[in-house]
Amino acid sequence: MTVGQIRSSFWVVRGPAAYAPGVSSSRILRWVSSILYGAVLVSGLYYDLVHLGPSRPLPPVAGFLGGMAALFALDLVEGRRYPVRTPPGPAVVLLCLRLSLVITVAALDGSGLSRILLVLVPFTAYFAFGRKVSVALAVACVAVVVTGYSLTAPRWYVEAAYVSDLLMFCAGLVLTVTMAAVAVGERESRTRLEQANARLSAYAAQVAELSATAERVRVARDIHDGLGHHLTAISVLLEKASAFSSRDPAVAGQALTDARASTRRALDDVRRSVRALRTPEQEPFSLTAALTELVRDADSGSPAIGLEVTGDETACDMPARAALYRAAQEGLTNARRHARAGQVWVRLTFDGPEAKLVVSDDGRGVDGRREGFGLTGMRERVQLLGGDVSLVSEPGAGTRLTVTIPGTTRVASSHGHALQATP
Repeated sequence: MTVGQIRSSFWVVRGPAAYAPGVSSSRILRWVSSILYGAVLVSGLYYDLVHLGPSRPLPPVAGFLGGMAALFALDLVEGRRYPVRTPPGPAVVLLCLRLSLVITVAALDGSGLSRILLVLVPFTAYFAFGRKVSVALAVACVAVVVTGYSLTAPRWYVEAAYVSDLLMFCAGLVLTVTMAAVAVGERESRTRLEQANARLSAYAAQVAELSATAERVRVARDIHDGLGHHLTAISVLLEKASAFSSRDPAVAGQALTDARASTRRALDDVRRSVRALRTPEQEPFSLTAALTELVRDADSGSPAIGLEVTGDETACDMPARAALYRAAQEGLTNARRHARAGQVWVRLTFDGPEAKLVVSDDGRGVDGRREGFGLTGMRERVQLLGGDVSLVSEPGAGTRLTVTIPGTTRVASSHGHALQATP
């Protein structure tokens, strides 16, 4: 997955839904309870003011009003103290207080409507203790109402008014518990979404860091393989010019001319690399032509360099051809710098879409215990294409570098431009 895809996915998750204001448990509790408190308060006062029932003394009415005020205050304090969710410990205390106040208000209310406030007991319990406790409390509230009816009206179950009130009370319990379940589900979904956003943010940061690291490695490989090759050639030519300056001025002059040409090619290589970073689209690249030019530029007589290409390179895709070019470039650079060889052979074979490059020399060889940055970078580049790099060398027996790339290469889009050749 590329950085752009990660960022796109990140916006999909953190779209408008992620930023919509959520409904906290305290907010939904406040407006639901406020509606019920208001309805009970209005009905109780109306009952007493209009004298729908027997006249009552002032203390019960004052107690009713005080109880309602205490319920309002309790919800206000809980909402301010616990704006998101009430912890279990304080929730138990507040639940007991709320239940006590509801029972007190119901006992002091002449209209009898205050028992509807019992639905707030399982409603508030749902947010703190979950569904099972809430349903158990709802059943207990029904039992309390039935017990009250049985004590005040023994044959309440044959009177339509009591049965209707009980059914309405049960319907209120179902609605409030369902509302609490929806609110808790929304809160949990929002929490999971925030956690997913946090994880996705971390993943996006990791991908960005990995992409930056991969880009630094790519630039280091390109500098080593491209500019390093040209600097090696310039160094060899300048040494040649210095060695022949007094013995053969013509050879020394030609070496200086070749060094200047290598310097221009190095500058062109840097410009092409910078252009590739700005505009990833690449020009058509011929591996055979690039290797021919590479060998011609590197062949200064010592060592002598031969090139043999077999097969059709068009069956091999662009990333593979670019990697093969860089491998040949690195092989020739090492042969000229370290091998002290008289002859270097570059053989490239295309067998359908599969390609095999062999760079060998008759030099002094190496012990094979150390790999420099160039060979390490070559392995990384080829392994990205599913290929393999083999280096066989023994002291005094020359060196043989073999690079094999399979027929189908797949490279992550974030690394595709890393394999552009700039011969």
